[in-house]
Amino acid sequence: MKLYAAHLHAIAEALQNIFREGAYADREIARVLKADKRRGSNDRAFIAEHTYAIVRYYRLYAHLAGVEPQSKADWWRLIGIHLLLNDYQLPDWREFQGLDREELQSALEAARQDRALRESIPDWLDALGASELGEEWEATIAALNEQAPVVLRVNRLKADAVTVIESLGREGIVVEPLADDALLVTERKNLFRTKAFRQGLFEVQDYSSQQAAPALEVEPGQLVVDACAGAGGKSLHLAALMENKGRLLSLDIHGWKLEELKRRARRNGVANLETRPITSTKVIKRLTAKADRVLLDVPCSGLGVLRRNPDAKWKLSPESVDRVVEEQRQILADYSRMVKPGGKLVYATCSILPRENGEQLAAFLSSPAGEGWELEEERSLLPQRDGYDGFFISRLSRTR
Repeated sequence: MKLYAAHLHAIAEALQNIFREGAYADREIARVLKADKRRGSNDRAFIAEHTYAIVRYYRLYAHLAGVEPQSKADWWRLIGIHLLLNDYQLPDWREFQGLDREELQSALEAARQDRALRESIPDWLDALGASELGEEWEATIAALNEQAPVVLRVNRLKADAVTVIESLGREGIVVEPLADDALLVTERKNLFRTKAFRQGLFEVQDYSSQQAAPALEVEPGQLVVDACAGAGGKSLHLAALMENKGRLLSLDIHGWKLEELKRRARRNGVANLETRPITSTKVIKRLTAKADRVLLDVPCSGLGVLRRNPDAKWKLSPESVDRVVEEQRQILADYSRMVKPGGKLVYATCSILPRENGEQLAAFLSSPAGEGWELEEERSLLPQRDGYDGFFISRLSRTR
């Protein structure tokens, strides 16, 4: 593919803002893509794909460049290294002077002997992963550096899998059934411009994430609380499983996320959902022992979804992981009180760390807050073994 200076300039600008200004990669890439309306779908795909790839292997490329990028010229050098190592022929531009494919390949082979360099992660994260996951860590972090598959969830309130497959097929998008209501997209295209999406026939949701709502074993007519709803992908799934019957309360500390959820709910045809921002502890206390089911998809390190958010590994720190573990402990102790005797709770994270998952549950069950609770099921999903995002899902029942 021919390389265009405008494309590479856009990538360099995005990288500068992600690493030097602290911008989130997905938002920054979206901003850059919107900046020039003349770009076609292929141009946009090229910029997004290569920006994400360089973010993913930032440490490795910076090592090969021999410099921590600061200037515009430094970012162009990183782009050149990435392109050369991915078999592109570089133009004879001054920004790429001095880059040699054979020298880079030799340096790459030497760097690959160091796992933290090879997988392009901070040393502290490599040590933490090895400590927490043992022999599983090497395969796990390698899988988390692969490009994530795109999976859809059929919205059963409006369609079935056959309807969605046929509708997308008419727009040239091929999807394959996975299981239940999950469909695998075989070719990356802009799904959000399709008629099927505008009609609310599907949501984009990773297959691992799709396991959380069914694990709650909801039934139509129940009072169900999604207590850390965010923008509500799992709330929408719960509404479909409830067949729009009963009461679904979606809570979150961020009101703007709940506004996004309400917009999505309208498109999905959800009629039993109520959003409620958590503005004080009173919101939770008023629901004490009233809910049939509670979903706690708690804040976490996000290490299970690095394929989708590769910049997260540069924003995390040992201290931030410690803070989120404490936050999970507090949420589990406080929010579990909403479940009435005989009810059930699902505790889920998009993390691969046992300290956020099984160990967090064990601590809860052995604490005063965990009295009267029993663990029914727990599953740890790993990308190299299960094929999709790293995820943890558990279900507990309240006996008294």
